[in-house]
Amino acid sequence: MTTSLQELGVPIGGLRAYQRHLLDTDGLVILPGLLDLPTVEKMRRRLAELHELEGDSAGTEVNREPGADRLSNLLNKDSIFDVCFTHPTVLAAAQHILADFKLSSVCSRDPLPGTGAQALHADWTEAQPNPGDFQVCNSIWLLDDFTADNGATRFVPGSHRSGAAPETALADPEAPHPEQQLLTGPAGTVAVFNGHLWHGGTLNATNGSRRSLMAFYTRRHNPQQVSQRALATPETVARLGNAAKFVLDI
Repeated sequence: MTTSLQELGVPIGGLRAYQRHLLDTDGLVILPGLLDLPTVEKMRRRLAELHELEGDSAGTEVNREPGADRLSNLLNKDSIFDVCFTHPTVLAAAQHILADFKLSSVCSRDPLPGTGAQALHADWTEAQPNPGDFQVCNSIWLLDDFTADNGATRFVPGSHRSGAAPETALADPEAPHPEQQLLTGPAGTVAVFNGHLWHGGTLNATNGSRRSLMAFYTRRHNPQQVSQRALATPETVARLGNAAKFVLDI
């Protein structure tokens, strides 16, 4: 793991001290400007092309969601998405949370106007672990500006340390939480968070898009959402180095 991360540019020591502190206490760190706007625009165009190509089958490798456009298995559909699982800062954050990990999936989500509200949830469906035994880490790559009106993700700081799932701890996980905060920011921003943090999409009350990518990581002994070994195309395998293949578990 250490050798592969160093080959992918993760510095010795990983994150800065304040970033580690935010992940430990709040469960989330926001990284502005990880993607430049030309790359964001290329990703938007490629997602639009894939939605057109896949039609009703879009997103089926992981899940479909009423009221949202979804795509899955993106690493096998264009190399432009490789940065989502190889960026050194994101990898350093995943290592801080999970220690020994692999990619689980790279997917996209775009809640349509008038939809997108989700109950607060964690990304681990089994019993929520105590600190030090976290199993999943997620990242949201903003391809549109996230605002208070267009479905920005809400999260409850520190909830990853509760050892409880929102569906059992809360009377109504769909209701606003008194401590929730919104993830807002310009396109190109990336938020990396502990997958046990309570979070959920909010209503897209605009007429526009709120596109994002999610790169999801899990500990190496857990199954992946998308089996990279089973679905990796010859083109994907040929373009990736050994370190990237290790992160994919192929």
